[in-house]
Amino acid sequence: MIHVSEFKDLAQLTIHKVGNMSQEEPLICSQAPLQLEDEMIGQLLLTYFIQPFTNSAEYFRFFHEADIQLNEVFQYCRRIFEDKENFQEQSVNIAKHLYKHSTHPKIKGGELYIAYFSRCQVDGEDVEAIGIFKSENRDTYLKVFLSDDNYQVNYEDGINISKLDKGCLVFNVEEENGYQVSIVDSISKQNEAIYWKDAFLQVQRREDSYHQTETAVNMCKQFINTKLPTEYEMNRVDQVDLLNKSAAYFKEKEQFQLDDFANEVLGNPDAIASFKEYKESYQQEFQQQLPDTFDISASAVKKQQKVFKSVLKLDRNFHVYIHGDRELVERGYDEATNMNYYKLLFENES
Repeated sequence: MIHVSEFKDLAQLTIHKVGNMSQEEPLICSQAPLQLEDEMIGQLLLTYFIQPFTNSAEYFRFFHEADIQLNEVFQYCRRIFEDKENFQEQSVNIAKHLYKHSTHPKIKGGELYIAYFSRCQVDGEDVEAIGIFKSENRDTYLKVFLSDDNYQVNYEDGINISKLDKGCLVFNVEEENGYQVSIVDSISKQNEAIYWKDAFLQVQRREDSYHQTETAVNMCKQFINTKLPTEYEMNRVDQVDLLNKSAAYFKEKEQFQLDDFANEVLGNPDAIASFKEYKESYQQEFQQQLPDTFDISASAVKKQQKVFKSVLKLDRNFHVYIHGDRELVERGYDEATNMNYYKLLFENES
């Protein structure tokens, strides 16, 4: 977990302008780091850079299919960590590397900020970090001021410090594994934004408890929704019941244990055997290794709550949310109307 309040020492900062290469926009690099003499500006920049990472628990690492040493951003960051005198030179290399990948027609040019933090706190440990941030969108601000005893209104073009477009924090830990990296990308769902994470940074998720929990949650959901119905006669209520039991397991347990989950949630020996076989095929299909035992990440469970939606959709007329005892829901068929129905049993209405 990243603690924003512990980013107190913005030791160095430099700013470059990175345009879109395919549109012949220029790359303009500063010759020296910025001299931050105004304490208020320093605090505003810290808010702009770090606030989007608040409570972030998902980490990545630099990688390269052939050799981690061939990952360019990894190399530039490593040189800065090794010798702070390299900061400006390597910041220019980072800007050139980003410019090389800024070729999609929809990629906007913008300011690239490279920052060095001599001390910050992540997961309770004090470490140094490098920040790579890009602003692409500008806002218009009204400026109200007093002139000759009358208030006047003007406007200014600027950057909204509450909206960081793209960001990356590289923590100086686990260098041999590609460092510990946290990422922000406000438009990551758009195809043209893939360049930030995949082309420019070249990162992949770390094999930690967050990633393992997220993978397990998705695997269990897929098994219940797609695999089980092909092997057993199951109605949607039974599926929702299993999703509820799965959600309760991840919320209440501190550790995932394959046999414990299978017995507690599935119960049926044949379903348990099918689940274990499905785990193996899931790992091969998505090329993700999932251990039989790992610590459950509460942050990952919270983020994945929507996966376990306990809703029963009936045509376009009703949505029934089922949170409790499955035995209080009965399914039937009405011959008079030739339609299915559900009977809900309860004691009190509110």
